[in-house]
Amino acid sequence: MLNRCTWAFVWLLVCCVGAPAWAHSSSNSYLNFAVRDGVAVLRTDVPLRDVDLWQDLDHNRDGQVTWAEVSPRAPDLLAWMRAGLAVQAGEAVCELTPDALQASQHADGMYLSAEWAVACPTPPTQTGVPWELRYTLLFERDNLHRGLLRINAPDAPDAPGSAILSPERPTAELVMTQPSALAVLGHYVVEGVWHIWIGLDHILFLLSLLVLAPLVPTRSRVSQWPAVDRFRTALLEVLAVVTAFTLAHSITLSLAVLKWVELPAGVVEPVIALSVVLAALNNLWGWGGVRRWRLAFGFGLIHGFGFASVLVDLGLPAQALALALGGFNVGVELGQLAIVAVFLPLAWWLRHTALYRWGVVVGGSVAMALAATVWLVQRVWG
Repeated sequence: MLNRCTWAFVWLLVCCVGAPAWAHSSSNSYLNFAVRDGVAVLRTDVPLRDVDLWQDLDHNRDGQVTWAEVSPRAPDLLAWMRAGLAVQAGEAVCELTPDALQASQHADGMYLSAEWAVACPTPPTQTGVPWELRYTLLFERDNLHRGLLRINAPDAPDAPGSAILSPERPTAELVMTQPSALAVLGHYVVEGVWHIWIGLDHILFLLSLLVLAPLVPTRSRVSQWPAVDRFRTALLEVLAVVTAFTLAHSITLSLAVLKWVELPAGVVEPVIALSVVLAALNNLWGWGGVRRWRLAFGFGLIHGFGFASVLVDLGLPAQALALALGGFNVGVELGQLAIVAVFLPLAWWLRHTALYRWGVVVGGSVAMALAATVWLVQRVWG
């Protein structure tokens, strides 16, 4: 029984580490839903680099996609975009009529943009008939792709105005009515939980800091460290790491969302990848490694800017900023604690086995370092 559980645990870690190692850095599309003069409009901004990857736009193979290469394909590209979008009002399917395809600039490069007039049998503000957006563009070929939905509701400024769409959760309700304070809080708690669970770089950073918790540091190689005798010892080590990480990223998340301190994504994303590399390699340095709670706090400050970048892109209700920010932060912590709650009991149970030391600590740390190195290269030169 122990052997089966040991291999199951190692397989789980391999799945967490191996999947992102072979995938490119995650990408985001931006979806904006609004009502203008009584007409519902959906704007879609899709990364040009991803469109080129799947639609082969760079005909001359010079590494640069120009508008001259894009414009002849506009009808096909709009049809391709349309196939990944759907809006429903209750059971009725709404019509989407596109405007002209355009190019737009975002912080991380060029995007292809289109606006779609949304025609439904019932208006979006009518109670009892919820509108729902389904987004599946790029999901079939890229399970790291995300759709960041922002909802602008002029008659309901406190409405939960954002959602993260993914292969596991491709739909979101288009809320256009004034919600209760509890509804706003609950919405952003869910978004916070979801964001940490789909943030593979954040998960790997956390796991890289936890794998040594059930072992006693000695001057021998990490693979020879003995198991701790008391669960309280391992738990205190985990609490030190989690508390440091939570404190750090909560500080910078709040500062960035309030726009008191801002860092460009071109700096934040590579440093997040670098943090995983260094945290994983730190496990292999053994006795001479840096105390893990210090790494958690130092790099947690950078991870906070990463959390904030998504939240800023999603948008926050101006009249309920504190509720939304607090809810998102609480959600991130709940998602983080759920990961710890799964990892720690299994690690504690398997801490005496050589497979844990070699397969999880040594092999897992090497795999995490390699995966994050791939991300680092892609985020700097990709």
